[in-house]
Amino acid sequence: MKLKIKNWFDTGAPFVWLNAGAVSISIIMVVGLILLIAVRGLGHFWPADVAVFDYYAEPGDAPVRLMGEMVDEEVVSRSRAGNPGYEGETIQRNLIKTGNRDISGLDFRWILDAGIKNKAYPDNSMVVERREWGNLYAFLTSIELDGQQYNNESGNLWDRFQETITKNNGIYADIKHIEKDLIGAINYKMERLRLKERGLELKSQKTPEKVAALVQQREVLQLEYDSYTAELERLYGILNGSSFTAKTAEGKEIKIALAKIVRAYQPNAMDIFDKSIFYLEKFWEFLSDDPREANTEGGIFPAIFGTVLMVMIMAVMVTPFGVIAAVYLREYATQGPTTRLIRIAVNNLAGVPSVVYGVFGLGFFVYFLGGSIDQLLFPEALPAPTFGTPGLLWASLTLAILTVPVVIVATEEGLSRVPRAVREGSLALGATKAETMWRTVLPMTASAMITGLILAVARAAGEVAPLMLVGVVKLAPSLGLDGNAPFLHLDRKFMHLGFHIYDVGFQSPNVEAARPLVYATALLLVMLIIVLNLTAIRIRNSLREKYRAAEQS
Repeated sequence: MKLKIKNWFDTGAPFVWLNAGAVSISIIMVVGLILLIAVRGLGHFWPADVAVFDYYAEPGDAPVRLMGEMVDEEVVSRSRAGNPGYEGETIQRNLIKTGNRDISGLDFRWILDAGIKNKAYPDNSMVVERREWGNLYAFLTSIELDGQQYNNESGNLWDRFQETITKNNGIYADIKHIEKDLIGAINYKMERLRLKERGLELKSQKTPEKVAALVQQREVLQLEYDSYTAELERLYGILNGSSFTAKTAEGKEIKIALAKIVRAYQPNAMDIFDKSIFYLEKFWEFLSDDPREANTEGGIFPAIFGTVLMVMIMAVMVTPFGVIAAVYLREYATQGPTTRLIRIAVNNLAGVPSVVYGVFGLGFFVYFLGGSIDQLLFPEALPAPTFGTPGLLWASLTLAILTVPVVIVATEEGLSRVPRAVREGSLALGATKAETMWRTVLPMTASAMITGLILAVARAAGEVAPLMLVGVVKLAPSLGLDGNAPFLHLDRKFMHLGFHIYDVGFQSPNVEAARPLVYATALLLVMLIIVLNLTAIRIRNSLREKYRAAEQS
């Protein structure tokens, strides 16, 4: 028996099964984690039914009329629940999203399940998403349009309410376009003119002719600015001319301007098709809109854009440096103690904590290099820094240094797999060493380079600690890529999905509202990394097949 077991081990079969089991467990854990994140995050966009009920905090107390969404439930001990008068060693309590933060001061509250009485789900229960103060849960009583009031007796009140919200949202989009894009572009050009005039002063070239040309350009921009401000006044006048009145579950009436409303819906009256359409609209808003309410509402498009742009710039920077270093170490450097020491240093760099790279990037790139660039190229902007402050360029360079060891090691492995006979054959046919390297060896190593780039992108996209020091912010007013020359603004700060998760999850004043967005953003970050990696893998496989066919021919 022992001999059979020994022979079985000698065949290596146990280790094959052990590796297969480890891989299977890893896959199950990864898939399970992604499913958990998906369920917790994607469920946030589904319109939950709104309950209206009486709540007794203690038996015999006067009831409180509440209205809201049932978010979560748990069973806790009597002491943890505050030793209520209800029976039982353990008590079930429910997390209710009651909204109306501007009225009650609370968005969420834990209530005892035993204290809930007379629960109902009326069809006219309304959820109003506001640009400030979160959701409002109430019953619509009337709306006011251009001084004329409409109530339930007027007929079609809800339809008129929806039409007005849709119209106001279109006006709000126009206002946002004028303020952010059109007036933003004018302010940008005005600032460029100011810096140009300041540059002429520093160079002692401020002649009357040049000043007159600048003044003329300013006058043209000012006329455009005045026309846009006049249009804004007109649009704001339309928005401020409408409002609505709603009654809360407690019977309190409140009046709110319709300009502050994003959408309103009655989830209890919606069927499965209506809820599905609503879900898709909310999810698209999450992907395409700007954040609001301290990043706990709205979308995360600036964070998606900033993450992708930073990774692309990092990839452009890290690939040539990593490949050049690997080619030198493998093909040109004398293989001795110095080269071995450099390889040891490169391998050790891969194990340095990422926050150390952030400190290095802040000290070297931002303060030293960026400050020097400002002195040489942007003296007219001083003392306000241009590149002497954290920004997109320095974040990309910092992550490029962080990930360059991965590219070096992967490229060196690829170079070592190219047969020596290929090099010798190319040299024998009259090619120089540089031509052999450029036209023969490097194309055959392309798949290894892309492998290194895949690993670099996967790590860089999820890094947060160094970015907190060299460019990432909670909310970026402008994207790093826009329609203003030179179009790609490497000096600007940016948003990042990883930092957005940290900010919403740990810095948000409204933890319960932020929790689903943490899961949704984490899922999106994972999906983004997978898409970037799959794209790089597809390119690598295409190159591998291309040069494999060339070798066979």
